[in-house]
Amino acid sequence: MSEFEGIGLDEWLIAQCKAMGISKPSPIQKHCIPPILEGQNCVGCAKTGSGKTAAFALPILQKLSEDRYGPYALVLTPTRELAFQIADQFKVLGKELNINVTVITGGMDMVRQGKDLNVKPHIVVSTPGRLADHYESCDTFSLKKIKFLVLDEADRLLEDTGFAEQLEIIFKKLPKKRQTLLFSATMTPAIRQLQESSEEKVFSWSQSADVMTVDELDQRYVLMNADVKDAYLMHILEKYTTERPKSSIIIFTSTCKYAQILAMMCEDLGFPCVSLHSMLPQKFRLSGLTKFKSDQVKVLIATDVASRGLDIPTVDLIINHNVPNRPRDYVHRVGRTARAGRGGMAITLVTQFDVHLTKSVESYINTKLIEHATDESEVMKILTEVAVSRREAEIRLDERDFGEKREINKRKKLILEGIDPEKEEEERQAKKAKRKDGKSKEEKDAEKRERKEKFKNRFSKKKKAGKAVKQ
Repeated sequence: MSEFEGIGLDEWLIAQCKAMGISKPSPIQKHCIPPILEGQNCVGCAKTGSGKTAAFALPILQKLSEDRYGPYALVLTPTRELAFQIADQFKVLGKELNINVTVITGGMDMVRQGKDLNVKPHIVVSTPGRLADHYESCDTFSLKKIKFLVLDEADRLLEDTGFAEQLEIIFKKLPKKRQTLLFSATMTPAIRQLQESSEEKVFSWSQSADVMTVDELDQRYVLMNADVKDAYLMHILEKYTTERPKSSIIIFTSTCKYAQILAMMCEDLGFPCVSLHSMLPQKFRLSGLTKFKSDQVKVLIATDVASRGLDIPTVDLIINHNVPNRPRDYVHRVGRTARAGRGGMAITLVTQFDVHLTKSVESYINTKLIEHATDESEVMKILTEVAVSRREAEIRLDERDFGEKREINKRKKLILEGIDPEKEEEERQAKKAKRKDGKSKEEKDAEKRERKEKFKNRFSKKKKAGKAVKQ
């Protein structure tokens, strides 16, 4: 008897797993699949690359084979790319059932998606925003009979305030009697709180480990001045691609604009690449990711939209162009390599402003990063060329009015909701300033007036005292 049979899976699913090269269940699959098959709610947390998708897909497919109707399961995930990847895994694992899987994400035709929902697919994989939009704009479909609700990357869905309103809209439309499955790479207070507040019994399994990242991951850092960071990045890229031309590389950066600038710089300096961030049209995001997955290009430059769940076996190197503000984001980023027992390397570029963030990361993952050897003289040789390339990229991006369309759409949305965009921006800036030093603009202005009055009074007292002495 195989280990898969020991956890209660049917023969047809075991055969499908073996066809995909999965010979035995991973720890999270071994512990979570039996209670899910028994009908329990489940919370599963394990390191990235540990097979979490199969841990919920396999029992859902087995239950679906016993009672085939649609929609049977709803899977919610924070990013579009992850939604398409989960859908692909359901299709492959459920090939014997000939299941109908629909993906509902932003950036795609809503009318077409509405038609897809109307045919009652077995599995719906969606981002919260677009599904909430469908609920608010039409009532031609229903998810009232689903058996399973899955929150993949649950920590991000539950803690990101941007999803709260959307999830509330969706949850109101779902049946109360259902199995709820939460999966994440990290156990967070929000997940723990939801688990404790549940009225029904919840099975919970979390991979116990002193180190948050996998043993096969080689984690390094390069310390440099902020002014030469881009030159160091290109130096590392050139050296690594020369030594390992068949390897794929993901470069993570903090903003959409910087991802676009780095992509333009790489192309200009002879490193064919694709970019992935939220300001790209969805068709470009999908085509770029397809090119990267199929090895047509070896470098992907992305924001954190690519840090969740993406499984690309050929990725051997992760470069953090910035140190993430939240250590948990570092774990998700570097989890794109060294997956399922394979090796990999992560290099983080650390400037004089990032030392405290790096220490926070090391403390969180309980691992010390090793210094990565670089040749400073070689970096200095390309410094001017890199700086010129960056400046040209910035000019070209400004000419395209990069980001202007997003701001226009944001203002339109506020106006439609009856909110004054100017007033909203003032309030946002006030909150930002208050978060920075704990004081609002009004409080700062009051303090300024108080100081002026204080010095004015002091000056007038000295003036009066001087006149008295003269007399």
